[in-house]
Amino acid sequence: MTAPRFRSSLLWGLTGGLSFLVLLQGYELVTTVRVDWLVKFGVAALVTAGGTGLTHVLARRRAAANERA
Repeated sequence: MTAPRFRSSLLWGLTGGLSFLVLLQGYELVTTVRVDWLVKFGVAALVTAGGTGLTHVLARRRAAANERA
């Protein structure tokens, strides 16, 4: 695991988690529905972890495909 690849994956995961929070806040502004803050940040943490893991796996797969080509 290289540091730049891990850092890139972590930043993409954080981008996904923060994007989720922004979309949820916009939803709350438009509707009268309110989501508990524990649920918000719990799901945002899951989105961040999932995004980080997914981009790390896909980056590794993409790097391997580029080396074969």
